[in-house]
Amino acid sequence: MIAIMLAGASAMLVSLFGTRWLIVFFRQRGQGQPILGKEDNGPEHHMLKQGTPTMGGIAIVGAAFVGWLVAHIRRGLAFSDQTMIVWVSVLFMALMGFLDDFIKVRKRHNRGIFWKQKNYITMVASLLMAWWLVVATGISETINVTRGAVGLEVPTAVWVVWAGMIIWATTNAVNVTDGLDGLASGSALMGFGAFTIIAYWAFRNPDIYGTVVNPLDMGVFAAAFAGGCLGFLWWNAAPARIFMGDVGALAIGAALAFCALTLNTTLLLVLICGINVMEAGSVAIQMGVFKASGRKKRLFRMSPVHHHFELIGWPETTVIIRFWLISAICVASALAIFIGDFTDITAGVS
Repeated sequence: MIAIMLAGASAMLVSLFGTRWLIVFFRQRGQGQPILGKEDNGPEHHMLKQGTPTMGGIAIVGAAFVGWLVAHIRRGLAFSDQTMIVWVSVLFMALMGFLDDFIKVRKRHNRGIFWKQKNYITMVASLLMAWWLVVATGISETINVTRGAVGLEVPTAVWVVWAGMIIWATTNAVNVTDGLDGLASGSALMGFGAFTIIAYWAFRNPDIYGTVVNPLDMGVFAAAFAGGCLGFLWWNAAPARIFMGDVGALAIGAALAFCALTLNTTLLLVLICGINVMEAGSVAIQMGVFKASGRKKRLFRMSPVHHHFELIGWPETTVIIRFWLISAICVASALAIFIGDFTDITAGVS
């Protein structure tokens, strides 16, 4: 528990001061976020935010890494192979996001050269990451809700494809959610908090969660990201003084997906990232309706769905807080399912 608290507190402090430094750094260089206008079917009502410093996700990822390292200063917590692989994967996704952000800022347009190719690159990378995790660790190859021992056992190839799609889909879902001040960072904070609890629970009950590899190290990892998001949210809350950018969204999405995969709670991720599922789902539905109608009709005034509620008259802060509440309900429900399953097991044992 001390290691988890160290990771979270250290990451929060580094993120809090690191984000402030990034705001000053980017402002001095005139590097701000371009906003898609009416000609690109973008949120024209957000044009006032154009020029706000971006790439704040650097502070989140950097702070999380520092917090994770600080927690290992104490004896008893080893650097696990599994978490090292997760970190390499998360940093790769962060690099992809950084390149796209950098190009957007340089071109002063909200689409970098990767805006089409990025999906294919991250999809292939996600599959390779899942394969690496399988061949290098003893991770459980099951599709499950709360425990590796209870779930659908699948062949390695099937699990790799499944896990790869989970990583890819979650990175995209978080990226889609990152459209309002503090929405993505606030919901991610709750998700990482849930995974911290799940990981520590698995660590304290190895007889029940024996298929989970190195749960304490993953708990420290999740706590470090929670701390990074918390420190960043201080500056990212409405009105945001900095945006996380793709560098933060892709890294956070990958980190959440890896938490679910390594802790054998893959299907529980749908609830823990419920707001992200809703946001990404709204984009898919909007595209489906638009194409099915011969490009004439749309279900929402604008997707992702948070823009729809803005356009029907909700203030941005109202949308954010209500979406945070939805996220909190989803995360609480996921934890209730996890703890309920544990209670059923222990009741059966006794």
